[in-house]
Amino acid sequence: MAEVDKKKLKLYSFWMSSCSFRLRIALNLKGLQYQYIPVDLLKGEQLTPEFTEVNPTGYVPALVDGDVVVSDSLAILMYLEDKYPQHPLLPSNLHKRAINYQAANIVSSSIQPLQLFGHKSVKEKFGAHEELSFNRYHIGKGFEALEKLLKDHAGRYATGDEVFLADLFLAPQIYSAIKWCNVDMVQFPLLARLNDAYKELPSFQDAMPEKQPDAPPSVAS
Repeated sequence: MAEVDKKKLKLYSFWMSSCSFRLRIALNLKGLQYQYIPVDLLKGEQLTPEFTEVNPTGYVPALVDGDVVVSDSLAILMYLEDKYPQHPLLPSNLHKRAINYQAANIVSSSIQPLQLFGHKSVKEKFGAHEELSFNRYHIGKGFEALEKLLKDHAGRYATGDEVFLADLFLAPQIYSAIKWCNVDMVQFPLLARLNDAYKELPSFQDAMPEKQPDAPPSVAS
């Protein structure tokens, strides 16, 4: 892993990680400079003593801010929101705030874990084709729930005309669904429209996986 600059925020990240993707968007939105420290999950660097000293669970992302170390993407986002209030990630309206929490939870609890971990056992038992079907099923189920949740709240973005927490969870999940699982977004028109809006935002585009320093040359833009 890279040498650490003690003066900056430090984000331990992996280019393909959607959890890390969320954090990169948030840091960009808030205009925070940070040192990107790659952790290659494919090589098992998350299990090395060097990284588990930072995050004993062995997951990315992890954020270091001076003497403070925070892991888990939602916990890091809430930490950033409390300490660096510029460009709030949560609306002041309590109902809209609750919708943001719900959307984030659908992605982080009902879609991503199944896509990330459930598919491994499916692939081992039934092969790659069934793995893809498994992923598409659970992504589709979650996307259907998100379409229903957001239909009365969305504006230009998920819960209005400003970018909030829900968008930080949606953009990486939609990207992953299209890029890695070939999900047809025609069946999810609201999410497809939001994805088009995210493509116009530099804070989102600069956080894209292929633009990260640890992305392999074959995908780097």
